[in-house]
Amino acid sequence: MDTEEGVEVVWNELHFADLKAFKAHEEKIKTVFEQLVVVDHPNIVKVHKYWLVVKDSMAQVIFITEYVSSGSLKQFLKKTKKNHKAMNVRAWKRWCTQILSALSYLHACDPPIIHGNLTSDTIFIQHNGLIKIGSVWHRIFAEAIPADLRSPIRAGREEPQNLHFFPPEYGRAADGTAVDIFSFGMCALEMAVLEIQSNGDACVSEEAIERARHSLDDANMREFILSCLLLNPERRPSAHNLLFHRVLFEVHSLKLLAAHCFINNQYLMPENVVEEKTKGLDLNEVMAEMRRQGRPPVQWRYSEVSFLELDKFLEDVRNGIYPLMNFATTRPHTLPRSASQAPEDPQKATSTPTPEPFDVETRKVAQMQCNVEWSEEKSQWHLTLLLVLEDKLHRQLSYDLLPTDRAGDLAAELVHYGFIRLDDCEKLTALLESTFHRHQPAPS
Repeated sequence: MDTEEGVEVVWNELHFADLKAFKAHEEKIKTVFEQLVVVDHPNIVKVHKYWLVVKDSMAQVIFITEYVSSGSLKQFLKKTKKNHKAMNVRAWKRWCTQILSALSYLHACDPPIIHGNLTSDTIFIQHNGLIKIGSVWHRIFAEAIPADLRSPIRAGREEPQNLHFFPPEYGRAADGTAVDIFSFGMCALEMAVLEIQSNGDACVSEEAIERARHSLDDANMREFILSCLLLNPERRPSAHNLLFHRVLFEVHSLKLLAAHCFINNQYLMPENVVEEKTKGLDLNEVMAEMRRQGRPPVQWRYSEVSFLELDKFLEDVRNGIYPLMNFATTRPHTLPRSASQAPEDPQKATSTPTPEPFDVETRKVAQMQCNVEWSEEKSQWHLTLLLVLEDKLHRQLSYDLLPTDRAGDLAAELVHYGFIRLDDCEKLTALLESTFHRHQPAPS
């Protein structure tokens, strides 16, 4: 339990016995973890913070990650099979969509982030059915650190029972995002059949995988999984394209689109806006009507809506259970420099000392309110800004505006000083521009 934030977290430790080798790469290790905290997606286990502990004979990297309440996917599947239950098809589709949503996010980074350790042991489930991918740090960290420091890192591939999750090209210099697609395909197969029998062997055999494939009754599901498990990595579809496969693709309902629109713009509204709006409704009022020629119209009244179910649905959408992925290719996410591990040009290196960075804010802004008032005493506009973060932390900021101040510059400064995260900069800029536009020039 994090006593400061009041939430459950997971404490992780990496131990390094070779202190000399650790110190030689200490800055690189710090840079990797500083950038990993920026990776932010509802279906990826969040890395909250980290710190280094260096003692006389050894060193440690301690990092805090998000706690996922219901354990791993493998544990859930075993429990389901033990209770003689079958995997619900809608749940299978929803979980596949969430996993692919996370992989699509990682692979859309520039350059792409390859998970490289995706198994049913590194996929976790929240109590509300939300899927989260863990161990995203594993491959990034392993590639950034030389072999003499990798002893604390143990990959799923080193476990004999997990070898079937990794394709033949795994570990070669040319492997890419297709590695994750193969691993996802094996996870999707295991979710569909609950368990791929190893018959007591140390590892799962090709025959066992073949039997699991043929046991699938749904031809579309079988074709979907087989496309992921192709031996030629160039023929495997991308995570984004898999979201358009006929076994997963469905036209989003107007209700889901409206919920996402509401969630994306909720920072502009009061915190209890749903409760306040529903209180003032006349339950007998008609909210929608479908007219039919030659027949009476079909009407829906507010009394037919369960507001408790509406709150639950909005919460599920907010948590990432129903992502919107069936649209055009998303724009690339800027990958932190340390995670990409691009070679550094020695000619561009400089000995000029770098200023100490401010703490990076990683929490989302759930609500923003902005007000501008004219100060007669100072003869200038005074800005007041209220930010409510996702953990309910309130930040109230005030500032005397200068004639040269621009909305984008002010938002960028708040990112720089660690008041908001980079992803909220555009939203805050739009809010400030809208507020400035509503106010006329200062009275003369």
